Amino acid sequence: MAAERGLMGDDRRRQFGLYLAGLRRRTGKSQRQLAALLCALSGTASITRNEVSRWERGGRVPEAWLPFLAAVLHVPEAQLQQAVSYVRGDRLAQLPGAAQTLAKLLPPGDPLEPRAARTGRRIGVDTVTGLAGRVHGLRLADDVLSGGDLIVPAFRELSAAVTLHRESAYSDDVGRALLVQIGELAQIAGWIASDAGRLEDAERAYRLGISAARQAGDGPLVANLAGSLAYQWSNTGREGEGVDLARAAVDEAGEDAPGKTRALFFDRVAWAHTKMGRTHSQEAMRALGEAHDALTSNEGAEEPLWAYWVSREELEVMDARVYTELHRPLRAVPLLADVLDRYDATHARELALYRSWLAVALADANEPEQAAAEALRVIELSGDLTSDRTASRTRVVLERLREYDDVPEVHTVLAEHGHLLLAES
Repeated sequence: MAAERGLMGDDRRRQFGLYLAGLRRRTGKSQRQLAALLCALSGTASITRNEVSRWERGGRVPEAWLPFLAAVLHVPEAQLQQAVSYVRGDRLAQLPGAAQTLAKLLPPGDPLEPRAARTGRRIGVDTVTGLAGRVHGLRLADDVLSGGDLIVPAFRELSAAVTLHRESAYSDDVGRALLVQIGELAQIAGWIASDAGRLEDAERAYRLGISAARQAGDGPLVANLAGSLAYQWSNTGREGEGVDLARAAVDEAGEDAPGKTRALFFDRVAWAHTKMGRTHSQEAMRALGEAHDALTSNEGAEEPLWAYWVSREELEVMDARVYTELHRPLRAVPLLADVLDRYDATHARELALYRSWLAVALADANEPEQAAAEALRVIELSGDLTSDRTASRTRVVLERLREYDDVPEVHTVLAEHGHLLLAES
């Protein structure tokens, strides 16, 4: 029992450290700058960058420095006191705001903690650059291949990257860059696992990635991982948690995050509200508007490579999906038809998914013949894909068409492909 309490205390200190690091990053200060400001404000010279780093790693809690930290970080001292109470084990205390939501996702202990005796070689920038190239290669492969095709190499790469981090020697800068790549790799591995229907593996990958990205101090990457998990939750019966986590992702990224990333995070908020049902329609529509506004904001900020696919066209796809879920087919159909006319034909999975939304929207618009034609395209595109997403969407389309079984075109589709409704979900 004492060991369990000790582990919980270690986890809470680590969570507090990540929370403190987030506050520092939002003010735009480095660890060295924060240390200098604390020294100037307190009239002492006892705080160094190394001490700030120790706080943010969870090695020590700066209780005596809370008044000065509150002044420098522009937060109420009571908020910091609440966070310290959480570290002490107060059952009623929580980390403030999004920090608490994200803290719950961190894996127990620290699976990324370097081993005491590192047996690996010393690595440099070239090693991390090579890993970054392989990570992006997985992203590009995911554009044209399905989760079942990629899950084994993706998780093999993730395991190797974690081992590299734990067993190798490296400088602080290289270590941080390696953590960023582990976070990015965990996000695409989680996405691939989700597409393959391996939801528990996906969630474990996302949680590991959140830990890596937070330790690296990369707020937008933390938000991408959290938003990816929120999307999964919204689609798998955890809609309320999906809304909370999607919102926490936006907060974690901050207003200064690059425009494409903020647009993506608001789109996930929109989807999370949409999956809550019509009572959340206004919140969903508001988030769609915020996504479009965000796309052209912060244009001077450097966009991360993982946001390469975010575009006006992709936002319009999400708009149409939301309209379809909210049973507004007259708005959904023109958007989807226009996007699909211009979409890359090599992206078979995305084409199948987007046509599935078009088929449902056409059925809602009382156009069963056209809906049946789109259903056939979905089935044809999905035939060779090892994607749980496309299989699930095919079932949704066929189920929606049942209302029109008396229409000859629909009847033919259901007669020839209705057996797909019996497939395991």
